[in-house]
Amino acid sequence: MKEYTSENIRNVALTGHQGSGKTSLVEALLYNSGVTNRLGTVEEGNTVSDWDDDEKERALSLSTSLVPVEFNETKINLLDTPGYTDFQGEVKNAVYVADSIVVVVDAVAGVEVGTELAWEFARASRQPIMVVINKVDRDNADFDAALASLQESFSDYKFIPVMLPLGEQADFAGVVNLITQKAYLGAGAERSDLPPDMEDAVETARLELVEAAAESDDDLIEKYFEEGDLSDEEIRNGMRKAARDPELRTVPVFATAATKNIGIVPLMEALIAYAPQPGGRSVRLESGDEAGETLAATQDDDAPLAAWVFKSINDRYVGTLTYFRIFSGSVLADTRYYNSTRRHEERFGPLIVMRGKEQENVSVLYCGDIGVVSKLGDTRTGDTLSTRDAQLQIASPDLPAPLYMVAISPRTQADGTRMGSILTNLAGSDPTLRWRHDGDTRQTILEGMGEAHVNLAISRAERLGVNLDTGMPRVPYKETITRSSEATYRHKKQTGGAGQFAEISLRLEPNAGNGYEYESKVFGGAISSSFLPSIDKGIQTVLPEGVIAGFPVVDVKAVVFDGKEHPVDSKDIAFQIAGREGFREAFSEAGPVLQEPIMDVRITVPESMMGDIMGDLNTRRGRVQGMESESSKSIVSAQVPLAEMIRYGNDLRSITGGRGIYTMVFSHYEQVPAHLTGDVIAAAKREAEEEQ
Repeated sequence: MKEYTSENIRNVALTGHQGSGKTSLVEALLYNSGVTNRLGTVEEGNTVSDWDDDEKERALSLSTSLVPVEFNETKINLLDTPGYTDFQGEVKNAVYVADSIVVVVDAVAGVEVGTELAWEFARASRQPIMVVINKVDRDNADFDAALASLQESFSDYKFIPVMLPLGEQADFAGVVNLITQKAYLGAGAERSDLPPDMEDAVETARLELVEAAAESDDDLIEKYFEEGDLSDEEIRNGMRKAARDPELRTVPVFATAATKNIGIVPLMEALIAYAPQPGGRSVRLESGDEAGETLAATQDDDAPLAAWVFKSINDRYVGTLTYFRIFSGSVLADTRYYNSTRRHEERFGPLIVMRGKEQENVSVLYCGDIGVVSKLGDTRTGDTLSTRDAQLQIASPDLPAPLYMVAISPRTQADGTRMGSILTNLAGSDPTLRWRHDGDTRQTILEGMGEAHVNLAISRAERLGVNLDTGMPRVPYKETITRSSEATYRHKKQTGGAGQFAEISLRLEPNAGNGYEYESKVFGGAISSSFLPSIDKGIQTVLPEGVIAGFPVVDVKAVVFDGKEHPVDSKDIAFQIAGREGFREAFSEAGPVLQEPIMDVRITVPESMMGDIMGDLNTRRGRVQGMESESSKSIVSAQVPLAEMIRYGNDLRSITGGRGIYTMVFSHYEQVPAHLTGDVIAAAKREAEEEQ
């Protein structure tokens, strides 16, 4: 592959709902650019994009694939993103490094939940958008209906067809270019005159196209008002300007049938014409005192290096592959660069251009390009590669917090030895994947965006040599008291020789918000000062394991106010035991209760589904904090116990048909209602017995 400079590079993210045909579209683009000699299919598992074993097994894109296409002396870096909502972190990062977003829409289904999600990501990143209405050859396909659903769903944008389908469903034979008013048959290499029966439709659509082109430029709109038309070249220039400027919110629309290879060549030409060149946008910096500054849009090859890592892959045979986008400067093979995020130097070996899983070495990558390097020491997704002098650090996009979690355990001792390092590598590659050890529940927790996301991580861990078993996470309840109580406990043990003796009197008091505190109010030497820390030590052995249900004890103050000791038999271990057992007795008489974590939940659904969501929240003991509207969506904010939200993602998907999304963050702890406490305690005791 030749080396391309910025003016001949286009970075395009293909986004859209699962099954809209993004991967098939990539296959058609590769085929018509001469890279491949056949069209691969998702069903047969032989596409360039979906090369991972997990993707082949599931017939589903699970991560972003980089596929460069060379056409008309231009390299189009296609980022084929997954459409399944569990992998929105992959989509967000791809959108962040692209310069234009192509939203692929199914001509039968129209706008779907994945379409809406992709659109919101593009809108938030202020990127220009194009739409490809794909699968126009399918039964029940309707280009006009799909276009109408786009206009209805995103009413603040103008959707302007540049191509109209020549026939639909089984009769879909090509596209009509509204600028040249020519029919492009098949893939688009064959061109012919406009069919007579389409003249009226073309005239109406062309008028809309001309008006959109004119509105992009003062000179063009003035000419349009004076003469009532624009030349073909003026229309092209106007639409190019309109499409590249996200502020104008003009969206060019195209028609294709990827699996039938129809409308592909005009689309490739459009990607070059309408997608902006790299360097036309600024990115935010986070670098010491420079936080909040931006990297100017005048980036070039001679500027200080700033390359942002948007993806990394761990392969047990190849090692780690690090994918990066160059926002400023250029990168040479076999050179040292500086990781500004982690403050250490990395040595680059050969530079790699990836096409799916195929690799090709190059000597240099210029500003705006996307490349890969292997076997870096400690560079992760979200890091910035720069120089030691410049130390530029690009701010990462805001990624959603994990919503789905499972408890994991190693299957064998050997798996346990490697589990931590493998999970750390997987989480370093995917910022929406996290793992942690929960000390309260004594479980290792793996968190992701959904069931499919977490299952994929477990599958990848197995491919890397670690087998994991999964289970339901426990809710991290806590134990505390509601009133003061006192207890006196005597520990006395005679075994024939030296015995053990300790007696303590202590009082427990609620200590809301201040955790555990220990205080001595012993006067007159009833207990030697050397034994007072022993009592505290004994009490603290109870705190992690609890008294009533095995959950950690919080917000309790223990006050020792009296006791007795023996001049020979009193010793450290005796007072530890007295402290432990005296605490248990006093705790049991102090109105013990369970506390549960309460989460702040924000749910976004179509307005028509709000009633179902509110009813469901009531069954989950949710307290609604507020409601608001945004476009055609309703947003409800509520506080809900974590125990009711463990598998909420699955339920929300079922209730809304996949059109609902939510976020969830910890808020505070509250007392578990009395009528539920018995069930929680009983379940905890059953689990403890099963583990013994």
